Amino acid sequence: MTRSHDDLTIQIEQDGRTVATAEVRPADDAGVVHSDLHVEAGQLPGGTRTRLVDAVLEHPQVDEADRLLATMPLGDTEMLDRVRERCDDVAAHAAGATKIVEARLGHGR
Repeated sequence: MTRSHDDLTIQIEQDGRTVATAEVRPADDAGVVHSDLHVEAGQLPGGTRTRLVDAVLEHPQVDEADRLLATMPLGDTEMLDRVRERCDDVAAHAAGATKIVEARLGHGR
């Protein structure tokens, strides 16, 4: 995992190729952080999606927040499952080809 110079973009790399990215930024509401999660098309190394969610949840801005508002591909169940494993009160709904996930961050879990 690498972070960009602005520390707002997370990249998951495999063999020198970026296979997944996430942007992390504060939302307009206090205590809420927003993240857009993206994975490359095609066959990905096992655990890529889980590693991306873990990297987002370990980001310093997320650590300071109470709630996460994330967007991810609609059909991606691995990322949603990982959010459910690591967060509380997770709700998800479709918005076009995107899934919007809201979760209470359980920092002590």
